[in-house]
Amino acid sequence: MTAPGRPVEREGSPPSATANPLTLVRSRGYLVLLLIAGVLGVPISAAAFGFLALVNELQSLTYTDLPKALGFHGTPNWWPVPLLAVAGLVVGPIIRYLPGGGGHEPAHGFVASGPTPTADLPGVALAAVVSLSLGAVIGPEAPLIALGSGLAVAALRLARKSFPKQATAVVGASGSFAAISTLLGSPLLGAFLLMEMSGLGGPMLGVVLVPGLLASGIGALIFTGLGSWTGLGTYSLSLPNVPHAARPDFAGFGWALLIGVAAAFVGAGIRWFALRLLKVVERRRLPATVLAGVVVGVIALGYAEWTGHAASGVLYSGQSGLGPLLDTSAQYSGGALVVLVACKAVAYSVSMAAFRGGPVFPAMFVGAAGGIALSHLPGLGVTTGLALGVGAMSAAMLRFPMVSVLLATLLLGTQGITVMPLVIVAVVVSYVLTLRLPQPPAAPHGAPAAGQEASEPAGGEPSAGSGGRASG
Repeated sequence: MTAPGRPVEREGSPPSATANPLTLVRSRGYLVLLLIAGVLGVPISAAAFGFLALVNELQSLTYTDLPKALGFHGTPNWWPVPLLAVAGLVVGPIIRYLPGGGGHEPAHGFVASGPTPTADLPGVALAAVVSLSLGAVIGPEAPLIALGSGLAVAALRLARKSFPKQATAVVGASGSFAAISTLLGSPLLGAFLLMEMSGLGGPMLGVVLVPGLLASGIGALIFTGLGSWTGLGTYSLSLPNVPHAARPDFAGFGWALLIGVAAAFVGAGIRWFALRLLKVVERRRLPATVLAGVVVGVIALGYAEWTGHAASGVLYSGQSGLGPLLDTSAQYSGGALVVLVACKAVAYSVSMAAFRGGPVFPAMFVGAAGGIALSHLPGLGVTTGLALGVGAMSAAMLRFPMVSVLLATLLLGTQGITVMPLVIVAVVVSYVLTLRLPQPPAAPHGAPAAGQEASEPAGGEPSAGSGGRASG
């Protein structure tokens, strides 16, 4: 008999808040979860690799190959305007008519809401591919998280066997781990992202995360193998050539405080503008999405005409643009970098209101460009400025402090260790100030806002692995 009031653990179910972690790890059901997570990590990571490869090829086709085929010697500055209008023509109906609305609204940030329903997967994939391929300022991480969780749960249903609800949630989260295993540069970063997004904590944290870490490790191996076999690379965030960073000093500490404060206000402005635009877009989804695409294209055109730099600096997520930006930073004047930050930030807001994708990489790019711009002033080096900008803007937009510190430091390799104390200061200042500023409206359907704990289901038992599905 079980004691009164004590929850009964079903075979194969994931951990509950009151269970003994050691007992759960020793159970046969937990080993089954590990096996399922490991097996599903292979096809899901391969599907994620294919998704990223498709997006990359479509970007090259539409912005490089097509202009050449039409007789242009290069990509005209005005080229993004019609392409992004086409993106709006395609994405608008997907959001309006397909199940799931193409995924969550990016303007609401990351929201943990469980595995993606199978019926929503086509809309999520199509909206993300079109948005990312045709130049919207949005990242691939949120669609991959959603697709990974949905594919994992769909695979469970193919087994024609009933699984407990919490086991399904853990397997869905493991699918998300596998899908973004190398996207952020390290499987560890993906794990921290999903951990902070879902609000997991307490003694059960390790028990719930282990299946996801296993799927993430296997996914990283698959990404590496496919990248080597195809010659396409792993589509991992990286900076190959990082200049030397000076050791922290009092001037660097002052810059960390200043950049942390500035990032909090810039991030608040980006979110406020995106949410205001979202209200307009939701009322007239089809024409407003087309208009939003045209606006992003015009912003890129204006930047290119004004500064003489390529319009692509404003477009896309910024993931592949961080390395070239750092390598050619000496070719940018301080004024050009300020214009780049302003144009990228506005295009970021407009894209979040109308298209589908994630908020991580555009935030990193805006912060990096701002930090490099400030390095033109005394007391701040280029590498330190980039690191402080990336960390502070990530904290402002994501409200995940640990992920923000890791994004800024692991990205820089050995130089990241040198600047880590200053990055921590900038991230803490940005994070605390962001939470103290007036908050935007809550995400719909009662979902928790980014940085808050995931809501508890009926009965008060925490939702294990609730990070399987994300908005953003």
